Amino acid sequence: MVHHNLKSLIKGIRSCKTVADERALIQQESAAIRASFREEDSFQRHNNIAKLLYIHMLGSPAHFGQIECLKLVASPRFSDKRLGYLGIMLLLDENQEVLTLVTNSLKKCVSRVIIGDVHNIDAGNSDMNHSNMYAVGLALCTFANIASEEMSRDLANEIEKLLGSSNTYIRKKAALCALRVIKKVPDITDHFTNKAKNLLTDRNHGVLLSSITLVAEMCQTDPAVLEEFRNAVPLLVRNLKSLVTTGYSPEHDVSGITDPFLQVKILRLLRLLGRGDQQASETMNDILAQVATNTDSTKNVGNSILYETVLTVLEIEADTGLRVMAINILGKFLSNRDNNIRYVALNTLNKVVSMDTNAVQRHRNIILDCLRDGDISIRRRALELSYALINEQNVRVLIRELLAFLEVADDEFKLGMTTQICLAAERFAPNRRWHIDTVLRVLKLAGNFVREEILSAFIRLVAHTPELQAYTASKLYTALKSDISQESLTLAATWIIGEYSEVLLEGGFVDEEHPKPASDKDLVKLLVSIIDSPYANQLTKQFVLAAVTKISSRTTTSHAEQERIQVLLAKYTTSPELELQQRAVEFASLFGLGELREGVLERMPPPELKATVMGVVSENKPVGSTQSKDGDLLGDEIAATPDLKAAAAAPNNQDLLAEIFGSSSDTPTASSSTPTPRTTVDDILGLFGSTTSPPNASTPPIPNHNTPSLFSLPQSQSQSQSPPPAPVPVAAPQPKLTAYTAYEKNELKVTLTPQTSAAKPGVVVILARFQVSGGNAATGLNFQAAVPKSQQLQMLPMSNPTINPGAIETQQMRVVAPVGSNVRLRLRISYSIAGQNVQEQVDFAGFPPGLTGGGS
Repeated sequence: MVHHNLKSLIKGIRSCKTVADERALIQQESAAIRASFREEDSFQRHNNIAKLLYIHMLGSPAHFGQIECLKLVASPRFSDKRLGYLGIMLLLDENQEVLTLVTNSLKKCVSRVIIGDVHNIDAGNSDMNHSNMYAVGLALCTFANIASEEMSRDLANEIEKLLGSSNTYIRKKAALCALRVIKKVPDITDHFTNKAKNLLTDRNHGVLLSSITLVAEMCQTDPAVLEEFRNAVPLLVRNLKSLVTTGYSPEHDVSGITDPFLQVKILRLLRLLGRGDQQASETMNDILAQVATNTDSTKNVGNSILYETVLTVLEIEADTGLRVMAINILGKFLSNRDNNIRYVALNTLNKVVSMDTNAVQRHRNIILDCLRDGDISIRRRALELSYALINEQNVRVLIRELLAFLEVADDEFKLGMTTQICLAAERFAPNRRWHIDTVLRVLKLAGNFVREEILSAFIRLVAHTPELQAYTASKLYTALKSDISQESLTLAATWIIGEYSEVLLEGGFVDEEHPKPASDKDLVKLLVSIIDSPYANQLTKQFVLAAVTKISSRTTTSHAEQERIQVLLAKYTTSPELELQQRAVEFASLFGLGELREGVLERMPPPELKATVMGVVSENKPVGSTQSKDGDLLGDEIAATPDLKAAAAAPNNQDLLAEIFGSSSDTPTASSSTPTPRTTVDDILGLFGSTTSPPNASTPPIPNHNTPSLFSLPQSQSQSQSPPPAPVPVAAPQPKLTAYTAYEKNELKVTLTPQTSAAKPGVVVILARFQVSGGNAATGLNFQAAVPKSQQLQMLPMSNPTINPGAIETQQMRVVAPVGSNVRLRLRISYSIAGQNVQEQVDFAGFPPGLTGGGS
C-alpha cells in the first residue's frame, strides 16, 4: 500500500506493531518514491520530498532525494522552495561526496536567488520569480548551514553586498552567512570589517544581534580586526545603556527585561574588546556597574545578564570596586534556590579566587554550607573552593569544617580530601601539636584513603618533633585499640609504636581524659592482634614484624614478651609469602647478636626532610613545596635519577658543609690509640653493606630489599635513598681543595670543588661556585646536572640565582658512585646577561681519576 501524503505515511508507520513491520513499510514507501522520481512527476514531488524527509528523520536512507530537492528549489512556488531548501539542509552537508555533484547547481541557485531577490526587493518589482524576501532568506539560511570552503570563497562578495541591503530581514540573514564564510575562510575576515561596523549602528534588534555575533567571531579570528573594533566600545555602551534604561517594550520584553539576548551578546563582545585594554575597560566600567545594580535578580532572565556582567568585569581591566561587586553577585547566587545558579557561582568563584581571595573570603560561610548540599556536583565545587580559601588566619575553622565533611563524605571524595587537608595543615599549621592532631583525625576518619606520601610525611614530622613523640604514640595507641580497619592508621601507629615504645611505656598513654599506664604486654598483644586480623595485608604484616622486633630490643620490654616475639618471628620463618619469611628469618637472627642487636635496633635518626611536595621536584629549588611556621617541609623523598632532575637535599646544610670543609667524627685517626666507637648508624650501614661505610667483618651481612623495615620509612621513601650523613663537628685542618673550571663563557665562570672522605668511599661532595667576569649581573641562573645511570646525584638549592659583579654564589651537590669509578657530569646552564638569554650544555670529566676511592 502506497501512502499518498505525509499524514497518511505517519499514520501507517505509527500503526506498525513491530520494528520489522515499520522497516518493511519504509522500504516499500522508499521504493514507491524512487519510482515517482524516475517518472518526473512534478505534482507529486512535493509530497514525495515531505515523506522522504520524515523517513530521514526516522534514520532510514534518504540520500536519493537530494537532486529532487534542488528541483523543488527551482519551482516558482514558495511552498516548494521552502521544502526544497529544508531538504537540502537536511540531506546535504559539506562533507558528503554527493555535494560535489550538486555544488554547481546549488551555487547557481543560491546566486540567482540572492542576486535576483536583491534587485527585485530593491526595485520593488513583484512580477519576477523571487520577489519574496522570505525566499531570499531560505537561500541564505541554506548557504549558512551547508556552505563549504569553496562555496564560501565564491559567494563571499555576494554576501558582502547583501550586508548593505535596505531590507532588515536580508541584512540579518546575510550577517549569519558572513559568519559561516569567516569560519570556513578566516583569511578574508577583513573583507567584512566596514560593513560590520555599519551594522553595529543598526536600530533593528535582530540585525544588531546577528551583527554583534559576526563581530565577536571576527575579533576572535583576527587580532588586527579586534584592535580596529575597539573604537566601537562607546557605541556598544550606548546600545547597552538604552536597553537598560528603556521602559516596557512589548516587542522585546522577556519577564520584564528588555531583550536579554541582545544584552548578553553586547556584554560578551565588550568582554573581548576590554580584555587587556585599559582605555576600553574604563569606557565600559560605568555601564557595567549600572547593569549589575539595576538588573532584577529574582528571575533567571536577570541572573543570566548578571552572570555575563560578572564574567565581563572579571576579564577586563576593571577597577577593584567593580571586581568586588562582581564577586558579591556570585555570592548572592550561592543563596539562590536553583541548583544550576549555585553551581555556576561556585564554578566561577573557583576560577577567580586567585584574583581576589579576600573578596571571596567574605562568602566563606555560605560556601561551607554548600558542602552539605544534596547535589554531588555542588559539593564537589564547594570542596575545591574551600581548599583555595585556606590561609593562616582561617586554617583552624576551615580544616574543622572539612574534617566534619570528611566524616560523612562519599568515598570518591576521600582520597583528594585527605591529601588536601594534610597539605593545608602542613602549610598553615599554627603549631606542630595542631598539625599532628589534624593528621591523626584524618587517619581515624579515612585511613583507607590516605596517599603514601602523606603517611610518610607524617612519620617524618613525628620523628622531627621529639617533644610530641610520647603524645603522638599515645594517641595512635588509643586509636588503634578502637579501630584496626583503617590501613594508614594501622601503618602509622605500628611504625611509631615500634619506634618509640619505651616512651609510651614510661609515660603511659592517654585514654580520653584519664591517664592509664601501658605495659609491654599490651603493646605486643595489640600488634599481634593486628597481624592475625582479616584487615592485615602483606605490607601491614611487614610493619608489625619490624615493630615487634624493635620493641624486643628496648630495655622496657620484659623477658616474657621478648620470648613471645621470638615465637611470633619463628612462626613466620616458614611463611609462604617470601618477603615475610625473609624478614622473619633476618629479624630472628638479630636475637643472637648480643650487644650489637641493641645498637642495630636503636631508634633511627630522623629521616631527611626533602624539599619536595607530592613528588614534584625542580632542578634547583622546590616547586610547589610549602613551609609551615615550624620550618618543616612536607613531601616525598625522591631518588637521584640519570635525567636532568636532581633531588633537593636536607634543610640542614651543616652536614654537607662539614663534609666539604671538615672530616667526619667517625673517621679513625692515626694518632688515636683506640678506635673511635662506632655509632648506631655505622652499625646499620655496615650490616646492610652500604657503600657509605666499611662493613663490619664480624657481622654477617643482611641484604636490604627496599621494603618497609624497622630501619626504614615506608617503601616509597626509603627506595634509592642514600643514607643521610651523620652530624659531625669540624675536625683538624684539611688539605687545600682544588677547584676545577667547568664552564667559562659569556661572562660567567663556573668552578667545581670536590671533597671526599676516606670513611665514605664512593661519596663525592661538590661545591659549585658561580661568578661573573664583567660588569653585568647574570640573572635567572638555572643550573642543572645529570650523572650516568650507575651514579646518583643530590643537589641543594642555589644560594642566589642572581650573580652580581664581584659576588660569588654557590650550590652544593653530592654524588654517590661505585668505588673506583670516575665522576662525570653533564651540565646545563641557562641565564640572562646584558639583555641576552644564554643556554649552554657541557660535559665535564675534569676530576682526577680515582676520586671515588676515598682520597681527596
